[in-house]
Amino acid sequence: MMAIIITITVLYVLLIGSLCWGFERVTSFVPSSVKAKTRFTIIVPFRNEAQNIPLLLASISCLDYPKAMFEVILVDDDSTDDSRNNIEDFVESQGNIQVIRTTRSTTSPKKDAITLAISLATTDWIITTDADCVLPKQWLKCFDAYIQEHDAALIAAPVSYDGVHGFLQNFQLLDVLSLQGATIGGFGIKKPFLCNGANLAYTKHLFNEVNGFEGNSEVASGDDVFLLEKASASTPHQVHYLKSKHAIVTTKALNSISALVNQRVRWAAKSSAYKKLFGKLAGSLVFAQNALVITCLCLTLFGVLSAHLLLYVFLIKTGIDFVHIYKSAAFFNQSKHLKHYALAAFIYPFFSVYVVVIAVFIGYHWKDRSYQK
Repeated sequence: MMAIIITITVLYVLLIGSLCWGFERVTSFVPSSVKAKTRFTIIVPFRNEAQNIPLLLASISCLDYPKAMFEVILVDDDSTDDSRNNIEDFVESQGNIQVIRTTRSTTSPKKDAITLAISLATTDWIITTDADCVLPKQWLKCFDAYIQEHDAALIAAPVSYDGVHGFLQNFQLLDVLSLQGATIGGFGIKKPFLCNGANLAYTKHLFNEVNGFEGNSEVASGDDVFLLEKASASTPHQVHYLKSKHAIVTTKALNSISALVNQRVRWAAKSSAYKKLFGKLAGSLVFAQNALVITCLCLTLFGVLSAHLLLYVFLIKTGIDFVHIYKSAAFFNQSKHLKHYALAAFIYPFFSVYVVVIAVFIGYHWKDRSYQK
């Protein structure tokens, strides 16, 4: 048992340590004042986002980028609320926005929506976001400046929560900061394995070259990570991360535990379909370390394991995790939320293991739809 504890813990420290090192290797990007050259198509799939989409549209109207240089395609995935009614006036006042209805051809509604929108896009650069997001004013200008300076075909960019209140939302924020840190760190060690479709840009040429989402359309989520895997295999030198404060897209944390569990289960459900070995190993090792903490606690309660050993395992894990999250929090200017870390560190192993078990054996509900195993 001791050998297993030491092996898992050492490997976990090496993994998180390498991601911390990789985080520092990705250079922060400050966009220069250059003339806009890149034309973008912003794609936003949405379903039942009546409360959120007006904020997204307001942020689109404030983008500091020539209106003639971008278009917006909103894809309605069979909304049953007032989402479309809430955007009609806005669409009518803008000449570069259209709303279309999705057509279903796979078990992944979001992938179907994005694929349809790309087929209608009049530009080569596609940039996706979600209907519950708010875009920074310099968003497109930052992407354009980066594209002009780098040979890129896919660019992942940062996403975080805004307006966080209470422990539940702070717990989510710390989790997302950890994921963002792992995302940036993976790019830094040349092993990108995570990205977020709420802030992801790629060329239509790349999308068509790798046959879009073909090969993983049976997985409901993962339009972002699976495309990243394909791009990394096809043209690894053209896969980049835009580490810029000017490109941070924000969204809102959830307000209930059930909604949080369903969201995280949805995120975890796609991990079994990962094709990249590093992504599989990283996910397995994170799960193993969290499960190890719970196992050690149980063995300690039954008198099988020393309480000192449990304490060492827990402190080593939380110590390296804190360094990892601290780096991410500093980049996102959210260090003040680290005061919730101690309590979150106690809860997280139980939460993460529970999410994985549900993802593997049960399934989840999302947007009034059920996805069963």
